[in-house]
Amino acid sequence: MLQDIRDNAQGTIAKVIIGLLIVSLSIWGMDAIVGGFSGEPEVATVNGEDITEREFLRVVQLESQRRLSEMDTPDPSLLNEDQIRQDVLDSLIQQQVMTQDAAEQGLQLSDADIDSLITQMPQFQVDGTFNRDRFVSAVRNMGMGVGEFRETMRQQYVVNQIRAGIAQSGLVTGENVAQLLRIQNQTRDFRVITIPADSVSDQVQVTDADIEAYYQDNQEAFQQPESVDARYIVLSLEALAENVDISDGELREYYDQRSSELAREERRASHILIEDGEDADETMATIQERLAAGESFAELAEEFSVDTFSAEQGGDLGFAERGVYDPAFEEALFALEEGEVSEPVSTSFGIHLIKLEEVQKTEPPSLAELEDELRRELAQREATERFAEVRSELADLAYAADDLASPAEELGLEVREKSGITRDGGEAPFDHAGLVRQLFSEDVLNDGFNTELIDVGDNMSVVARVGEYHAAQQQPLDEVADEIRAALTRQKTREALEDRADSIIADLASGASVEELGLGEWQSYEDQSRSNSALGGAVMSEVFSLQRPDDGGNVYGSVMRDDSMAIVALDEVNDGEVNRDGQEFRQLRSFLASLEGQREYRAYQQYLRDNAEVERP
Repeated sequence: MLQDIRDNAQGTIAKVIIGLLIVSLSIWGMDAIVGGFSGEPEVATVNGEDITEREFLRVVQLESQRRLSEMDTPDPSLLNEDQIRQDVLDSLIQQQVMTQDAAEQGLQLSDADIDSLITQMPQFQVDGTFNRDRFVSAVRNMGMGVGEFRETMRQQYVVNQIRAGIAQSGLVTGENVAQLLRIQNQTRDFRVITIPADSVSDQVQVTDADIEAYYQDNQEAFQQPESVDARYIVLSLEALAENVDISDGELREYYDQRSSELAREERRASHILIEDGEDADETMATIQERLAAGESFAELAEEFSVDTFSAEQGGDLGFAERGVYDPAFEEALFALEEGEVSEPVSTSFGIHLIKLEEVQKTEPPSLAELEDELRRELAQREATERFAEVRSELADLAYAADDLASPAEELGLEVREKSGITRDGGEAPFDHAGLVRQLFSEDVLNDGFNTELIDVGDNMSVVARVGEYHAAQQQPLDEVADEIRAALTRQKTREALEDRADSIIADLASGASVEELGLGEWQSYEDQSRSNSALGGAVMSEVFSLQRPDDGGNVYGSVMRDDSMAIVALDEVNDGEVNRDGQEFRQLRSFLASLEGQREYRAYQQYLRDNAEVERP
């Protein structure tokens, strides 16, 4: 591909373009070239004020970065760029409308106000103080100039003043809050009886004619979706590592490097710890003098050490490797010979005298024992170094090639095949939405190009092409007959249960009892809240949707469950308690007022938007 570019640069068309540029420069100067690009094209005009393309593209980039940051595994191929551009343009138009409204209301910030806001923003501070370099760097990283950032701050602040003023003006009456709490905390007394599906099984029959009719009426439901058979190349770190050949010499060298790490040295230390205070030097001198006079280190530890736990053991700390103790303590310990006592060592715990009691060294495992593990480590390390390079090569080769065979052969990779991939995806790696979207794109599906190289996982990339396309087609009746029979059986069973429930409810409302109807006994539930999930959400939803019964009366309802029909008899509705001085009441009132304020602000935004003159090129 790169060679093609170099070849074209030497062609006749390129020479003509260069000649025209030279003539333009000689006659009109550089402005003839640059001036044509110096305008500020707009993407929309709001009440006569432009939204520039540069501002639009900058916000599109920021919004794309924000959406990527919200992904568990950021993947640019999963972004819907058209939707992002539409959302950003709508947002900028709304922002322009609100900014103009703020200006009409005389809301503004002075330069001093802007300076004060910026210097107080923590993201521009170092050690609690405003740092200009950090501010300028952060603004440039957002694709903005300092002046542009200040103007954006000014606009957003005054718009937020309008939003806050309207949103905080939302009002809700105390009675509305109380009524909502009565409903929210309401409980109900009710009874339930269950009608099983097998009680209507003799009424359910599905004939071949029923199946044929259902098939003809719902043919779109029995379409095999369009699909493709794909050929693809997988580049993975694991595959690269498998193909890395590690020589015996490299293995021996790596083993020699690692042997010192694999060998373990543990040191058994004892210490005497004293507090770092006014008398520390004198106390330490006394201990050292008595040690020099031949007294036992262990006895002196028991007498002087403030580490009471080890003092009871004569100062013994046991065996430890490097990385366990305070750095100063460790440095002194590993510089001692067996039986030697250190000079005083200061740490955050106090002042130590350290004695090395014993050294234990463990030899590293042999090369033969570690060979497989070390070969894998070396291969993985080399593959990691090569992955980015090979990935770039594969991307270029696949872009320029008319197939996948030549890139695979050049890089020593395998061309694989996968069939039956629909627009909803397929087996891995075609469970990746970005790869599937590429596979069904116009260029790949109809024009025969390879997809771009798509990262489908950590250190795994895929490039694919369509091998064969299969248009959507109707499934034969004999293939779906059993599926239709099962669906019709479920449907007719449900209809029979609904008819049976309607009949039972009519009889109950007329005064019949469940015993007279041969239905067994009611299951009673008292004082149940709407959050009770023991009976399932469908039953509780039905219970709380029934109207309040008259005094001494009942209200009946029914609801389908998995394979049965539940009939509900509502006996009593118990209003929830309301404490107007309680925290629950205050929180709900505040929440409802906030919702009302936000609703009013959205309505205000919509009013301004509807009355704005917006032009889009």
